[in-house]
Amino acid sequence: MRSLATIFQAPLAKYPAMHELAICQDVLLQVRRIADERGAIRVDRIVVIIGPLAGVEIPLLERAFSIARGGTIAANAVLDVETSDIVVQCRSCGVTANASVGKLICGNCGDWRVDLQQGDEMLLKTVELFGNADGQLLTEPAATTSTARSSEHV
Repeated sequence: MRSLATIFQAPLAKYPAMHELAICQDVLLQVRRIADERGAIRVDRIVVIIGPLAGVEIPLLERAFSIARGGTIAANAVLDVETSDIVVQCRSCGVTANASVGKLICGNCGDWRVDLQQGDEMLLKTVELFGNADGQLLTEPAATTSTARSSEHV
């Protein structure tokens, strides 16, 4: 039902305090696992998707990443942050529409009784790996799991 992209995406854990450094550490643990599974010797690029309702300050996340990556396989990696739209589905008329941070209402009938379909996620989208002896550049989907609401991951 919810498809942000055609590639596979792995949900990131949601932290109660939403501390950006802890989020970066979790991302790097997942990236390390992916790199190990594929025999990569370094990570060149990491792409994450952050919804506007995820409670993450993107500038703080980017600063925390520059600290957290030190001494890891991703020590020189670039972090690209993509944002997603807020999408709600109306309980009254059934329409699915975009919403905004301060206005979570149906775009069709204006009803406030809506279900959030997208906008609070934190997803590891892509990891760009540099291969081993062959020197191959591998761009890998983060995982083979489907997207999930970040609120389901505590």
